Amino acid sequence: MSLMDADALDAGWRKASLSVNNGACVEVASSRTAVMVRDSVDPSGPVVAYPAATWQAFLAAAKASN
Repeated sequence: MSLMDADALDAGWRKASLSVNNGACVEVASSRTAVMVRDSVDPSGPVVAYPAATWQAFLAAAKASN
């Protein structure tokens, strides 16, 4: 098991508060090294990890486009 795998298992996964309750959402969690994203339909499936600075830039761009 890699460090990222261990982080993903122990992470406090959360969905957006405005998510539709149909299960088709993404979940995010923070680890010591990254922000992780996964599909809520398949919580044991793949996890995509982004460095914290990259995630913050994504959020800033998403907020600016609203």
